[in-house]
Amino acid sequence: MAPLGRLLIMLGALSLLAGGFILLAARIGVPLGRLPGDIAWRGKHASFYAPIATCLLVSVLLSLLFWVVNYFRR
Repeated sequence: MAPLGRLLIMLGALSLLAGGFILLAARIGVPLGRLPGDIAWRGKHASFYAPIATCLLVSVLLSLLFWVVNYFRR
């Protein structure tokens, strides 16, 4: 059960960091979810939203974070 506990602690810490990043981004004016590459279409009876640029940005940041964590774990 000890590995499961460590995993839950790591996931909690990661969630805390992600929440802090989102709050910080909103405070400094980064429009996450409304970046220039995000697609939003509103019709008469339906709407479509595809946050492509936001997903790419989050993917790059998470890849960098995991690379740094992996680098220091060696």
